[in-house]
Amino acid sequence: MQVTSATTSTSGITPADSVTNPSQVLNQKDFLQLLVSQMENQDPMNPQSDTQMAAQMAQFTSLTQSSASSASLAMMQANSLIGSTVTLQVDAKTTATGPVQGVVMQNGTPEILVNGATYMLSQVTSVVPTVANPTASPTAN
Repeated sequence: MQVTSATTSTSGITPADSVTNPSQVLNQKDFLQLLVSQMENQDPMNPQSDTQMAAQMAQFTSLTQSSASSASLAMMQANSLIGSTVTLQVDAKTTATGPVQGVVMQNGTPEILVNGATYMLSQVTSVVPTVANPTASPTAN
């Protein structure tokens, strides 16, 4: 699916400007580019109010903190699985089971290492925690 924007004389958008992958997620760089573009193309006789700018910057800060928290939480979840036995949905008909041997970062997303292969956390269907063997303590007779 290709979305093409309308041509306007004040914004500088041409019919060649298009979105080729509408499922992409906007990131911090995209947000800043939009903000700068908005500032460059605003009407000098009717500039954006300070409160709108402050609200947008607050949203940007909130987005940044939310992204960092989400990444940190995913890493903690992945690390908590180390040593546990997991069952994974590899594809529609295949599952895999094995102990989590480690965590690997792939494109900023933690993936678990099971039986020498990496899997996304979303593929985990069940977890059996490792049971620690109690150490035998000497008993007095």
